Amino acid sequence: MCGVFWQIMIANKKSTYYLRLFLDLIVLNLSFISAAIIAQSFKILLNRNYMFVLMMGLNFVWYFFSNVISFYDDFNTRNFSYQFIKIIRNVIVQILAAILFIFLVKEDLFTRNFIIIYALLLVMLVSIRTQAVKYSIAKIRGKEKNIRNLLIIGAGDLGRNFHELVLNHDDFGFNLVGFLDDKIEELNHLNILGKLSELDRIVTSKNIEEVVIALPIYAAQQLDEIIKVCNRHAVRVHIIPDYFRFVSKKFQVSMIGNFPIITVRSEPLAEAHWRFVKRSFDVFFSLLAIVFILSWLFPLLFILNRIYSRGPVLFLQDRIGAGDEIFKCYKFRTMSVDNNSGNKYQPTVDGDPRVTKIGRFLRKSNIDELPQFVNVLKGEMSIVGPRPHPIAFNEIYKEMVEEIKIRSWVKPGITGWAQVHGYRGDVTDYEENKKRTIKRIEYDLWYIENWSIWLDVQIILTTVWQMIKVDTKGL
Repeated sequence: MCGVFWQIMIANKKSTYYLRLFLDLIVLNLSFISAAIIAQSFKILLNRNYMFVLMMGLNFVWYFFSNVISFYDDFNTRNFSYQFIKIIRNVIVQILAAILFIFLVKEDLFTRNFIIIYALLLVMLVSIRTQAVKYSIAKIRGKEKNIRNLLIIGAGDLGRNFHELVLNHDDFGFNLVGFLDDKIEELNHLNILGKLSELDRIVTSKNIEEVVIALPIYAAQQLDEIIKVCNRHAVRVHIIPDYFRFVSKKFQVSMIGNFPIITVRSEPLAEAHWRFVKRSFDVFFSLLAIVFILSWLFPLLFILNRIYSRGPVLFLQDRIGAGDEIFKCYKFRTMSVDNNSGNKYQPTVDGDPRVTKIGRFLRKSNIDELPQFVNVLKGEMSIVGPRPHPIAFNEIYKEMVEEIKIRSWVKPGITGWAQVHGYRGDVTDYEENKKRTIKRIEYDLWYIENWSIWLDVQIILTTVWQMIKVDTKGL
């Protein structure tokens, strides 16, 4: 009976999700009660009924945050270090929720010791659960239980890539029987069992249980006959659409009415609640920066500019914002007034004579970008995001990267994922600049598709560290 239960669980992705969640909630409650007994006693815990309210609340927090960070997605295909980081993130949220509750109810016994013990037990037991489930699945696979004979129809790039994926993951539970493809002569190095017209015979002779169709678009007219044959033999059919080569790794499948919809690129900030979180973060930290940094830095640079480089402290430039809207971007002026290039496409290079002595330091340290906290407060920018391009530069970049307009899905940022990886500014050589621009846009698109508040914090801390390390020898 137990073996049948495990086979059902392993065969169904949704069932394995609920199994892992169910086991983790058991672990969470055991950790909570054990920590309470170790920190105080079971009798004291029973006398404080509101602690069970906390325990129930932590169950909901675990469920909600696990879904937010996709805690249970594809865990069998990930190594333990990846899993462990997500476990730590989930436990940190548990700690914060527990601290908030204990503070609000003014709890005086179940405090620091209880929280530390609870966190340690939770990390340890969830880690053990993760490995135990993975080991159990591998053990069942090793005994060839729930192994399904798989046939791949289509031996092109799509089919071969899927074939390689399955070969590298025994825990998927497939026995790869081979391929069907009409181009047998061209693919003689592969295990081609026959042509598509021989599907009926091969399904019967090879005892095929599941079929993955990985045909190119031009062969789509053969799908009807393939599915009919599979249905006749009660074979499960899975289709990998050929157009997935146009889809980013962050695609999304959803339903609109009765129609399945594949969204080519899925970005977290399309959701209103995440936009609210990011905007709240932006407003809070931009206010801090304006009050504690710009309030004294602006007058200091005003005095230095009066001494070393006559002209305004700020430089305003039209730049491309979210939705391709034009806005005035604020910067501390770093070039002499007479030589300022304005909106012309003229990259700044090392030793550029247009850059003032003070400007060299401001540019190298990124301090020249700090007035953009005002843009953030106005809602034109975010603290983290793709860097906004001047109009002239944006027109040049369009010729280099077709997907550049996707950047306008989010607000531009003071700093970004590309910038912390060294892709800041342009070079004069066109080909080299094209390579840098393409790479910079790739980083920007990756950020849009993988945004999280944790990623923003990481980028901000990295940017601050890079500013601290600035080399001032050239001053």
